[in-house]
Amino acid sequence: MKPDFSNLTPKEIVAELDRYIIGQNQAKRAVAIALRNRMRRQQLPEELREEVAPKNIIMIGPTGVGKTEIARRLSKLASAPFVKVEATKYTEVGYVGRDVESMVRDLVAVAVSIVKEELQAGVREEAQRRTEDQLLDLLLPGIDASRPKQSADGAAAAAATAVHDGAAGPPAETDASSSTREKFRQRLRDGKLEDKEVEIQVSKSQFPSIEIFSGTSFEEMDLNLGNLSGLLGGKKKRKRTTIRQAREVLMQEEMDRLVDQDRVNELARERAEQTGIIFIDEIDKIAAKENRSGVDVSREGVQRDILPIVEGCTVNTKYGMVDTSHILFIAAGAFHMSKPSDLIPELQGRFPLRVELTSLDAGDFKRILTQPQNALITQYRELLKTEGVTLDFTDDAIDELSRIAADVNSRTENIGARRLHTILELLLEEVSFTAPDLSGQTIPITREYVTERLADVVEDQDLSRYIL
Repeated sequence: MKPDFSNLTPKEIVAELDRYIIGQNQAKRAVAIALRNRMRRQQLPEELREEVAPKNIIMIGPTGVGKTEIARRLSKLASAPFVKVEATKYTEVGYVGRDVESMVRDLVAVAVSIVKEELQAGVREEAQRRTEDQLLDLLLPGIDASRPKQSADGAAAAAATAVHDGAAGPPAETDASSSTREKFRQRLRDGKLEDKEVEIQVSKSQFPSIEIFSGTSFEEMDLNLGNLSGLLGGKKKRKRTTIRQAREVLMQEEMDRLVDQDRVNELARERAEQTGIIFIDEIDKIAAKENRSGVDVSREGVQRDILPIVEGCTVNTKYGMVDTSHILFIAAGAFHMSKPSDLIPELQGRFPLRVELTSLDAGDFKRILTQPQNALITQYRELLKTEGVTLDFTDDAIDELSRIAADVNSRTENIGARRLHTILELLLEEVSFTAPDLSGQTIPITREYVTERLADVVEDQDLSRYIL
């Protein structure tokens, strides 16, 4: 079951990204082409398909301009497994820290979750039917569940045979049991038994976590101990709970039984290999410079450990061996203190595409506040609407907020669009705090209101460094 994104052209991908991310057209075009090329590769003959490697991308730009969001939205478009990792949390072999191969294991785990959810959707109806029968068995333990499942003709034939033989009792009991069961079934479907308590059996599936000592670093491995269930217990315990909670537990168990885990693992490995996306953030922090020593000595080692994964190698995971040759890698960094050429040449060569994301100005901030589908002002309006409070932002107020954000970014650390979160939170702090007492009111957010709430902090540059 592969993701269907073959109908998305690069223009459509960019248009979709525009719904959530303002500006950065160059970066959007680059990732749109990369995604489309994955579809094109699937149409090639098999012998040529294996030779076409993904064109990995390095995004260069300050924090808060949309690097991570572009990669995250791209993965959602493709329904592709996606993980975001920080390059700084890895260390080369010989140092205590996470093994770089763990990023591939994380990707496969995400793929397993996606595939399992998709396959479970296909068996949900059958799982619901089985769960309903189990709940009825718990509610009516003295009634044979198999009898009501007879067809109408079968039930009539059984009744006729019983009458001919002079034994009219059993069919009457069967009819009564069936009638009772069906009445309870209807009440169950109508939600009238949700708070009734029943006793269910739940599996004890928690196995101990095992740490594997590899070289001089510890990598926590969630090993699959399913085959050892008989040795380690695999028992069930009885638990008293409501019908509502029991339905959730039994439903999950039934879906797990109906879905073939081996099939899930196989599809997940294929999904990770062919459509997986790994976003490596803060890659500029491991860019080694000449004449470095001490704590920086391992930076180049981390690059060399990442290199074979990006080039293409086989990584052992608990779901099987995974080939990384066709995983798309998107790296990102601000590169304030370093530059892409500080990366080792081999790693630079594996990221052939470089796109530079531009800093945001007041016009960009205004669009971020109002245009995206999940615009910040929309979020705050909906949040306070839950308290019965209506926020009415004027155009002048939005212009002033945008100007303040750009001004503070230019005078202090430039944190991009994240500055808007800080400014809006400070602006609406009083309204948010007193919202339960303002139910039914409309609060106008004007330029004067913005100036009054933010003027002191914006004017005091020393204070704004700590608050904004």
